[in-house]
Amino acid sequence: MVEAINLKAGMTFIKDGKLIKVVETNHHKPGKGNTVMQMKLYDVRAGSTVQTTMRPTEKVEQAILDTKEAQYLYRQDDMAVFMDTETYEQYELPVSSIESELKYLLENTMVKISFYGNEVIGVDLPTTVELKVVETAPSIKGATVTGSGKPATMETGLVVNVPDFIQEGEVLVINTEKGTYTKRA
Repeated sequence: MVEAINLKAGMTFIKDGKLIKVVETNHHKPGKGNTVMQMKLYDVRAGSTVQTTMRPTEKVEQAILDTKEAQYLYRQDDMAVFMDTETYEQYELPVSSIESELKYLLENTMVKISFYGNEVIGVDLPTTVELKVVETAPSIKGATVTGSGKPATMETGLVVNVPDFIQEGEVLVINTEKGTYTKRA
């Protein structure tokens, strides 16, 4: 059992028979009354996101997850297909459940797949990925690293703010936890 105050983004727990993944948490102390935990939660099986509050001392059962290394193969209709590179077993995940993660994935990217028992529930991305810039404003002559930056569209459709000197066709290292530009590859 884990108290609500100790729940962090990415953790998974079981409540009322539902498998819930924590998306965001916020410790909120109103002017009057008791402290509450404001949370954005994702119901893994139903595929829905809900905003809720919990008392900090409320206890939930933490879900024990297993992970396996897998390779992202392709997207077909509303499913994303991954393969265990040792057993060649394939896993399908609904695109709707991993939409934000897919913005960082190119075909053949290695990831970790999370399981609850035999049920595939999600994808853990590497900390950084290398993606090519397919569209951005032309670079500005004399632009410095400390400029305000400009948006750049990566080959997966992800839009990242980059320094003014970055040009189309360059490969960049992107932090998957923050969704930010790190450096040129």
